[in-house]
Amino acid sequence: MERARYAADPAKSRGREFAENRDGSRGPRSEFQRDRDRIVHSIAFRRLRSKTQVFIAPDGDHYRTRLTHSIEVAQIGRVIARELGLDEDLTEALCLGHDIGHPPFGHAGEKALEEAMVHAGGYDHNAQGIRTLARLESPYCEHEGLNLTWETLEGLAKHNGPIAAPNWALAEIDEAFPLNLGEWSSLEAQVAAIADDIAYDNHDIDDGLRAGFLDLDDLLTLDLLADQWRSVERRFPHASRERQQRELVRTQIGLMVNDVLTHTREQVRGLSSEAEVRSAGKALASFTPAMREQERRLKGFMYERLYYHPEQISTAERARDVIARLFVAYSQDASTMPDSWLAQLPAGEPMRSRHIADFIAGMTDRYAIDQVRRIYGRAPEGLSNV
Repeated sequence: MERARYAADPAKSRGREFAENRDGSRGPRSEFQRDRDRIVHSIAFRRLRSKTQVFIAPDGDHYRTRLTHSIEVAQIGRVIARELGLDEDLTEALCLGHDIGHPPFGHAGEKALEEAMVHAGGYDHNAQGIRTLARLESPYCEHEGLNLTWETLEGLAKHNGPIAAPNWALAEIDEAFPLNLGEWSSLEAQVAAIADDIAYDNHDIDDGLRAGFLDLDDLLTLDLLADQWRSVERRFPHASRERQQRELVRTQIGLMVNDVLTHTREQVRGLSSEAEVRSAGKALASFTPAMREQERRLKGFMYERLYYHPEQISTAERARDVIARLFVAYSQDASTMPDSWLAQLPAGEPMRSRHIADFIAGMTDRYAIDQVRRIYGRAPEGLSNV
């Protein structure tokens, strides 16, 4: 499809923080394709395969992790970007990289790091993702970080909207490589954000039903799902309940994607440049008002019945304790850290605590559990409820 006038153009990229030698040996890729590939080949991206999405350290092989979630987001994001004439590669890079700053055990781990880092500027998973990609993940000889383009870093920083008060991690990157944090992001970044919503709204239903935390009859008290379920039953009356439930999820995704396409096309009608997207003063890639209200009700239901389910809360408390105990252990006796991290440990605060948080944030669920076992002599119990 022809590139839209309001799309990001890799040929007009604002560049990278560090100059790079371009001798043609890396193949015929655009700048945004290079960004996507750097993210995919990073260690930080591979670690997402063992990081909590909804269920903490799941024993089952069929539940989503941060990695499978990111891949599903990228699939949805590319479809929307293609239909709108946006840059698919930038959209995909943003979708694949948007969760890299999450610590082990999902929001439970993030809460524990927030509490542990109060004296050192706090912790924010989105800012940590930027820090990871721009500073910590350094596989190349020419520069630190992955040296992603301005458009990719900017989109990752503010795909959910402008940032008025960045925390220390994002502020440091912004000072070195200004990202215009007070402006709205590209349409590609906005698409990545709405694709994230569509993906987890629906695959969390799938995982919640599989785990027995959600009941289909309760879900059908929501008008949006009830309408789609009746359609599924009419079309596939002889299919098993399991297949019907999976059909419900894929139907929901298609419905939401089409809604975003319809509304976004209306929102961008008449725009002639990327600059006009940034100066619009609002998100242009979004649901229609009617779908937004339905999606808000769905989220409320999911928080009540799944995310704040008593078993989930109990497991999350145990996970928070794991992260808190690790932070205390490394702070009190740095020799418990691996040699490679110990060798780089700053002597003074707040950088000392920030270094410890960098180490913990990069862990997978499994590695965090192993570290607690190694340091304290026993593994935490009850960290998986599925």
